[in-house]
Amino acid sequence: MQLQGELAAKDQTKKVYTGLFQGLGTILKHEGVRGTQRGLLAAYVYQLGLNGCRLGFYEPFRHTLNGFFGYTEKDQQFSLNIIAGAGSGIMGAIMGSPFYLVKTRMQAYSPVFKVGAQTHYRNLIHGLSTIFKTEGIRGLYRGVDAAILRTGAGSSVQLPIYNYAKNTIDRYGIVEDGPKRHLIASAASGFGVCIVMNPWDVLMTRMYNQKGNLYKSPFDCLVKTVSIEGPLALYKGFVPHLMRIGPHTVLTLMFMEQTMKWVKKLEGVPF
Repeated sequence: MQLQGELAAKDQTKKVYTGLFQGLGTILKHEGVRGTQRGLLAAYVYQLGLNGCRLGFYEPFRHTLNGFFGYTEKDQQFSLNIIAGAGSGIMGAIMGSPFYLVKTRMQAYSPVFKVGAQTHYRNLIHGLSTIFKTEGIRGLYRGVDAAILRTGAGSSVQLPIYNYAKNTIDRYGIVEDGPKRHLIASAASGFGVCIVMNPWDVLMTRMYNQKGNLYKSPFDCLVKTVSIEGPLALYKGFVPHLMRIGPHTVLTLMFMEQTMKWVKKLEGVPF
C-alpha cells in the first residue's frame, strides 16, 4: 500500500490494494498463505538486531544522560528519555538495515501484481549475497539514512510514552501495577509510535525498494512524494501499520517488563 501510486497523481493511480482485509484477501487468493508470509525470516533477524539494541541500550543511555544532567537513575525526564530512545533506536536501525532491505524487497515482489520496483530473492541469504555481489557493502546499507530517521522517530516516543502512561496510571490509581497497567500503557505507546513513524516508514519503504534511480535521499523522497501525491501519501498504509506496530509494541513491552523482573531476581541470587 505504501508503494501503490508511487510518484503518480491520484487520478493516475490504479489501486490493487484498497484496504487491510481486501489486501490480505487478494494476496491469499492469488499467492496463498506463503504470499502473506513472504520475507518472514528476514523480518525475524531484523527484529533481533533492532530490538536487541533499542531495548537493550535504552536504560544505559537514559541513566548516563540522567547522571550527566544531575538527575538520579529513577528520575523520568521526558526530554532525556526521548534522546535515549532515539539514540538506541538509531543503533538498532543500523544493525538491522540490511535485513530490512531484503525484507522490503521480498514483500514488495509479487508474481501477480507489479506494485513498485520488483526484485526477486529466493530467500534471505540469496538476497544478501546478491546485493553484496552486485553493489557491495554500500548496497547492503542502501536506505540506512531513511531507516535511522524512521526508527529514531519511533523509538524516541515508544518508551517515553510507555513510561509516561505507566506513571500517569500509577499517579491516578487507575489500575494496580501488573499486566493490566502494562497493557494499557503499551497500547498507548503503540498508537503514538504509529502516528509519529508512519511518514518515515513510507519514505524508508520507497528508499529500500527503489533500484537507485528514483530518490537521492530520504528528503528528496519526501519532497517528491508530497509534491506529486500530496501530504496524505505519507500516511499510506496507516491501518495495516497500526495493526502491526500496535500488537508488536504491546507484546514487546509486556515481555520486556516480565523479563526485567526475572533478570533482577537472577541478579539477586548469590552463586
